[in-house]
Amino acid sequence: MREIMDAMISQPPLPPVLRPADPPRRALTELSDRFARDTRGDLADVYLSGITLATADLRPGEAFVAIQGVNRHGAEFSPIAAEKGAVAVITDPAGADIAASTGLPIIIVDDPRAVLGDLSAWVYGTGAADPLPLLFGTTGTNGKTSVSHLLQGIFDQLGVVSGLSSTAERHIAGQVIVSRLTTPEASEMHALLALMRERSVEAVAVEVSAQALSRHRVDGIVFDVAGFTNLSHDHLDDYADMEEYFKAKLPLFTPERARRGVISLDSPSGARVVDSAGIPVVTIGTPSIAADPDAAARADWVVTINDERPSGTLFTLTGPGGRNLTTLVPVIGQHMAANAGLAIVMLLEGGYDWERIAASFARDGQIIAHLPGRTQFISGTNGPAVYVDFGHTPDAFEKTLSAVRRVTPGKVLMLFGADGDRDATKRFDMARTAVQGSDILVVTDHHPRFEDAASIRATLIEGARRSRPDAEIHEFSPPEEAIIAAVGMVGEGDAILWAGPGHQDYRDIRGVRTPYSARELARRALQAAGWPVADSHWPNPYGD
Repeated sequence: MREIMDAMISQPPLPPVLRPADPPRRALTELSDRFARDTRGDLADVYLSGITLATADLRPGEAFVAIQGVNRHGAEFSPIAAEKGAVAVITDPAGADIAASTGLPIIIVDDPRAVLGDLSAWVYGTGAADPLPLLFGTTGTNGKTSVSHLLQGIFDQLGVVSGLSSTAERHIAGQVIVSRLTTPEASEMHALLALMRERSVEAVAVEVSAQALSRHRVDGIVFDVAGFTNLSHDHLDDYADMEEYFKAKLPLFTPERARRGVISLDSPSGARVVDSAGIPVVTIGTPSIAADPDAAARADWVVTINDERPSGTLFTLTGPGGRNLTTLVPVIGQHMAANAGLAIVMLLEGGYDWERIAASFARDGQIIAHLPGRTQFISGTNGPAVYVDFGHTPDAFEKTLSAVRRVTPGKVLMLFGADGDRDATKRFDMARTAVQGSDILVVTDHHPRFEDAASIRATLIEGARRSRPDAEIHEFSPPEEAIIAAVGMVGEGDAILWAGPGHQDYRDIRGVRTPYSARELARRALQAAGWPVADSHWPNPYGD
């Protein structure tokens, strides 16, 4: 324990921003002709090889895009950009005045963020009319990361050179790096697509958050297929209410963003997406978990759950023309079978052959996919089953707890915390769902950020006790102590679900990314208690 705490003293570096190996060479005068409302300085004979929002990522020869932030204008960092080799600044009129002292040419636009996607697409040659891999974008509250990784796993089974951009990871033809944002900023996204094209990637799975759509991160991109999983309570720190949050998802299903869509009818919002979509769509439903089972059963494609096992979930997908296949998704939970079904239908809509997909599953006996931080099994062949999961919404808690309960003969212990400086309105519902679905509840810390961790825990405990006054509820801080205590409360045949941290390798404590892995901490707690653990296939941030 002490060794773990001592090791967590330095902030890990942010993952790199990837760019094409053979960067473009674009004339600043042409950029000005296409995008500028005004310019300052001499643009003649200036060429740029890239574009970025962050001075930390800037490389010599690139243009620096300076936008107005919450507290400061990005143009204040223009001198740093100039020192690092920026060839121009792209900003708004206010930023132009701030950046003038650098002596760099300045391209003035009304709203730099709003044009960043189109700018990036032009710089990297990754617009809708350019040759690109097939693009599959998935949105929704829960499941979009899982669908993206399932798509990537099936690509591998089909022998397709693939790419991935998710909350957890970026993949480029086999190279894997940790992600920064669910969906990268537009400049990074287009640079990533240019690199993927360079490496002969055929298809790319992209996780598309509501914030990505609202904040222009996928501007300039047209997806070949867009998928919708569900909508539930989340992100009300960013959106005024659930209606505004719902409407933030809809632009993905317009001709400007996608060519075709696959919509899950498992949540009530699915039917509304179908009604609002401006592109051709097909539907899919999983009656056993849908809010309206009858509506889900009438979908174009239907997922039927056959069996739930500790090794995964067996399901059958049926659809038009009498097509059906039965396979296993290697993660527990009926919702994971629903995610797998959505991924398969998205592939079909993208032009992949049904027989080819079915044959790959028959050959391998299941879907082969690694879903980082999604109900990851940490423990060994005996002792308590320990799962680490990324879920951080009431809906995710309910689905995952139900899945764990159905494969657990003994007690289910739920261990969780809540994000600081994020949607606080869901905390009571998170606590209510957690305590109602478990036999023992352990409340700990997650990412406190700049909030008081004790206050967050108190809110969660209050919500849990209101829902179940007689429940067994414990509080431990920090989480290093919580998992040790949790393992001591369970035994053979019991299970622990540690929800929240998932794949992440840090905790955000007052703006510092402190090295941290729930998976590694759970392994150590099990080993200290004398229980076996599963083979580790993830990096250890503690370096020992």
